[in-house]
Amino acid sequence: MFCPQCGQERSSIETSFCSRCGFLLTGTADLLQTGGLIPRSNAPAGFWAPSPRTRGIKQGLFIFLLSFLIVPLITVFSIMVSLRSPVLPILATLILVVGGLLRVAYAWMFESPVPGGKTIEENAFSAAQNLLNRPSRSQLPPQQSYPVSSYEAPATGNWRDTNDLEPRSVTENTTRLLENEELPQ
Repeated sequence: MFCPQCGQERSSIETSFCSRCGFLLTGTADLLQTGGLIPRSNAPAGFWAPSPRTRGIKQGLFIFLLSFLIVPLITVFSIMVSLRSPVLPILATLILVVGGLLRVAYAWMFESPVPGGKTIEENAFSAAQNLLNRPSRSQLPPQQSYPVSSYEAPATGNWRDTNDLEPRSVTENTTRLLENEELPQ
């Protein structure tokens, strides 16, 4: 298979990117395998995918509710080991309760409510890929070659021989200026 962007041949089947320009080849390989048709998803017709916001809220609630199981287990463990300070149960409570609530808040404020929509991370990744795939103006221009016959020797006649040039004296200009200057009387 050849890269559709630069024409470089794919070195092996395992590579996902073009070795010359970095173009993502996995989608192109899928198109070639299906004869140019866009492959359909394997989801059934009535399948409903939850939105990233819904998934995030569920994850946060799960972490929050997990504190009701984990904190008592850690408390029993710390009593069995005979730890005098309740640092582990307090720390586990803070991490799980606050972590779950923060996950719910993050999902509520920043994630997409559209079912099957992209998360912020996926949007950032696709924006970065667009920036990488866009041709940059800071790259070198394409290679150009000029034949040797286009280079010619400079025309004669306009040359000055360096033997004709005499070096000037450093004091010559100063002396000339002093001779022209009128002395005050």
